[in-house]
Amino acid sequence: MATMAELMSNSVQEMASSGQEPPVKYFYKGNDGGVLDSSVPLIEIPVVDLGLLPSPSTSAQELDKLKLALSTWGCFQVINHGMTSSFLDKIREVSKQFFASPMEEKQKYSREADSIEGYGNDMILSDHQTVDWTDRLYLTISPEDQRKIKFWPENPEDFRETLHEYTVKLQETNDFLLRAMARSLNLEESCFLDQYGEQPLVTARFNFYPPCPKPGRILGVKPHADASAVTFLLQDKEVEGLQFLKDNEWFRVPIIPHALLVNVGDQVEIMSNGIFKSPVHRVVTNTKRERNTLAVFCIPESDNEIKPADGLISESRPSLYRKVKDYVSIYFQHYQQGKRPIEAVKI
Repeated sequence: MATMAELMSNSVQEMASSGQEPPVKYFYKGNDGGVLDSSVPLIEIPVVDLGLLPSPSTSAQELDKLKLALSTWGCFQVINHGMTSSFLDKIREVSKQFFASPMEEKQKYSREADSIEGYGNDMILSDHQTVDWTDRLYLTISPEDQRKIKFWPENPEDFRETLHEYTVKLQETNDFLLRAMARSLNLEESCFLDQYGEQPLVTARFNFYPPCPKPGRILGVKPHADASAVTFLLQDKEVEGLQFLKDNEWFRVPIIPHALLVNVGDQVEIMSNGIFKSPVHRVVTNTKRERNTLAVFCIPESDNEIKPADGLISESRPSLYRKVKDYVSIYFQHYQQGKRPIEAVKI
């Protein structure tokens, strides 16, 4: 237990500012020879305009763009999402202010040993685990009666109100996109939303990546796909770091400051019977600049049965996945063993 306690009290931010050599547990042992390359090609993923999706004259073209993005990359940038650039900057600012506050202030929100909620970094579940070069603040947003307000920072003063306003808007955008995804596949509009449920789990993860002395050996986040239905990422306005894997090659994600990066998670891959791809992604580090991002995960109600939509099953394309409930618990068992969780529910 000493190592877990030691790790929880030792933030990556403190380690970076003290200039100490990172412990070996941070060194990535991937299958690409142990050296990470941040100079990979840039993705050209579609930009989807939410304002064009409802209009009869532009809807078909925008739905095609959405379908192409999700069946090739599994992600897209979304604009005209109803939030101003200045509001997105405000979200970025409260995040920066929290991570810039004194350590004693941040530690008021430290997570408990057996939970991911609150301020901290990776839970250590095995001696062989590679640890991410990041500090996080992880919060439950919805259902609202499951919020643990003790973990929601009181400073900056507008942190709670700003996060609430942002996530209310994102949940509306998520519902809108799940309907659009169904329409793009010629399905009943509510088809994915019905599986998503009335009481979904929505979580927010503020990520802080300090400068890293060994960016060729250490990752901000290990390669993974998401357990969600849909993930929204507010990127750092200036510093890149996110990369997606396609055809065994890594690609950098460009920054569009006023856009949100959206990717589908494993549960939408299951619902779409594999047409939409839940992409594997990672975060690289750099020696010079810190990076702040905010990921919001929209996760179906755990009691709901998630399965391929009936309209996407045929003789030529049988069901590729088993029916599953509470996919998140399956996900974490496999993810910590370095396995791709969705493989466990394939037929």
